[in-house]
Amino acid sequence: MLYNVTQKVIELSGGRQIVIETGKLAKQADGSVVVKQGDTMLLAAVTAAKEAKADCDFMPLQVEYKEKFASAGRFPGGFLKREGRPSDSEILVARLIDRALRPLFPADYHAEVYVTVNLISADKDIQPDALAGLAASAALAVSDIPFGGPISEVRVSRIDGKFVINPTFSENEKADIDLIVAATFDNIMMVEGEMKEVSEADMLEAIKFAHEEIKKQCRAQIELMEAVGKTQKRVYCHETNDEELRQLVIRETYDKVYEIARSMTSKHERSEKFDAVEAEFESRFSEEELLEKGSLIKRYFHDNVLKKAMRNMILDEGIRLDGRKTDQIRPIWCEVDYLPAAHGSAVFTRGETQALATVTLGTKLDEKMIDEVLVQGSEQFVLHYNFPPFSTGEAKASRGTSRREIGHGNLAYRALKPMVPMGSENPYAVRVVSDILESNGSSSMATVCAGTMALMDAGVKLRKPVSGIAMGLIADNETGKWAVLSDILGDEDHLGDMDFKVTGTKDGITATQMDIKVDGLSYDVLAKALEQAKQGRLYILGKLLEAIPQPREDYKPFVPRIVQITIPAEFIGAVIGPGGKVIQDIQKSTGTTITITEEDNKGIVDIFGENKAGLDAALMRIKGITAMPEVGDVYTGKIKSIVSFGAFVEVLPGKDGLLHISEIGHQRYATMEETGLKEGDMIEVKLIDIDSKTGKLKLSRKVLLPRPDKQPKK
Repeated sequence: MLYNVTQKVIELSGGRQIVIETGKLAKQADGSVVVKQGDTMLLAAVTAAKEAKADCDFMPLQVEYKEKFASAGRFPGGFLKREGRPSDSEILVARLIDRALRPLFPADYHAEVYVTVNLISADKDIQPDALAGLAASAALAVSDIPFGGPISEVRVSRIDGKFVINPTFSENEKADIDLIVAATFDNIMMVEGEMKEVSEADMLEAIKFAHEEIKKQCRAQIELMEAVGKTQKRVYCHETNDEELRQLVIRETYDKVYEIARSMTSKHERSEKFDAVEAEFESRFSEEELLEKGSLIKRYFHDNVLKKAMRNMILDEGIRLDGRKTDQIRPIWCEVDYLPAAHGSAVFTRGETQALATVTLGTKLDEKMIDEVLVQGSEQFVLHYNFPPFSTGEAKASRGTSRREIGHGNLAYRALKPMVPMGSENPYAVRVVSDILESNGSSSMATVCAGTMALMDAGVKLRKPVSGIAMGLIADNETGKWAVLSDILGDEDHLGDMDFKVTGTKDGITATQMDIKVDGLSYDVLAKALEQAKQGRLYILGKLLEAIPQPREDYKPFVPRIVQITIPAEFIGAVIGPGGKVIQDIQKSTGTTITITEEDNKGIVDIFGENKAGLDAALMRIKGITAMPEVGDVYTGKIKSIVSFGAFVEVLPGKDGLLHISEIGHQRYATMEETGLKEGDMIEVKLIDIDSKTGKLKLSRKVLLPRPDKQPKK
């Protein structure tokens, strides 16, 4: 045999199984596995450089997730017919994997690590993103790459009041909680998902339920690692240290930094002062010494001075970098209708974080088209998030949309989506764009707040307004001290132990994203963070409602209007016409845009126009085409043709009826020439009968004419 396969089986509820297999595919990678559930198969492979690059003091981890169209028996779209750059959904899954793995590599391990997960076989009803984290971790487990796992990720959903692990696509449509949870055997590492206004207690219960399943999957990976003999990881030495220099940096700079942190509330001024302290310390060394020790000085100053000072100040004195208490929200100001030409706009500013949100309303033709391996269709509501470098004062070019922008935009999208009316409640396609103009902590939550106000300013009838807040954590395992921080700063996120974002209405949570950077986070801390987040959310929500208490009664005057009507499915073809001739003529002559969607054996017709006259004209023509003739109705119709026994009159577009020669008038006519009627004449007729078998229409003009006076008897 050319291969030696080792497998582990994980039992799920309902008789389902997850199988982890190694030893057959991609054997030149440092570690590779195939994870199977049903007909879904994921191939995960990991490789790592033997040595770190010079002066690398961070974890250079790169995670890629790719769905192969062949896995579902489909061709990719586009001219080239091959997979291109990662889709937004692939990037989001890669981020889910990355955020769970990254904190668990050794702090001094800086060799490049590449994790690649490919969907190679796709069951159309199994959601592969719930298996991707397990596949990546299992590949690391069977490698010799040092890693503090294993971890696993599962989807936990609440369906009809019961928690379900890794539900199918169809099952998940009924869920009111949809979370991806990542954890080690002992600790929660990452949570992300959306909910339908659930309580904090329900969310915590879902996380606990997911963790029990994750423990089973971690045990299976440990057994697999032992079975293939990979319990001993590679020896590495990626950092050189100088303990004497470390102590010197702490001794000479810590007190100065602590004092600056206590007294300087402005982000940029504080950073400049910190830089000045570091530069003053470096000035005692020659250029040659700095070439040798400069990187060590920077690392010690960051890790042992800046980080320690900020954390100690919070834990010992309850004082934060900007002088706030742990549960205090930064000053907020809001403004709506800031952009006079936009369909809706709002500015939300909280401390040194500012978001400008705009709303644009469009037709079904403007909806986002989705053509992914397992998901096809369209999205009526989209949200895009932009983070230009100037928002943090950086002097650099902006090069396309980053993974971070896609991730933050998706979180805000999931927060607002449950509250945006769809379908028959709202005929418009809706696009929200959030441009971050300043950033010092939680710009994604600023996007949720600005987006809520901009939607209300546009006249979109939100079910309920949504607000969001980012929570942080500072914990010291040695002393047991910890503090939960409301509305964290960028530095508190960077130097702290948790970034926990929560969004919701006054009645419950709609979305969350949590990243844990330390081991040993208890559920008591999570419960405290959720309760503190709730109070902060409600406070911020009050500020939004001060700016705009409710959605505008009507759209702004320059917003194109949509009229929506429903027609029987059998008339869709008549409205479109042969080759689209009829609908194109209606659009051209009335200056409107018309879309037709077939749903539940009926046609949903949206007429989108700039002015009322054009909308009314298009509506009349469509109603004329789709109207059902009724006996007794009177029509003004056009004579389409003359025959020997009468005339055919078009009473409705595409619907002709016979006006028999005997029904033209009260007098008797021998020939049609005597009637004086000719093709093209407009005459008034009444529908007097519809043949029950053929559906043919019988018309009369005579019944509408006054009867001639009766002659007196002689």
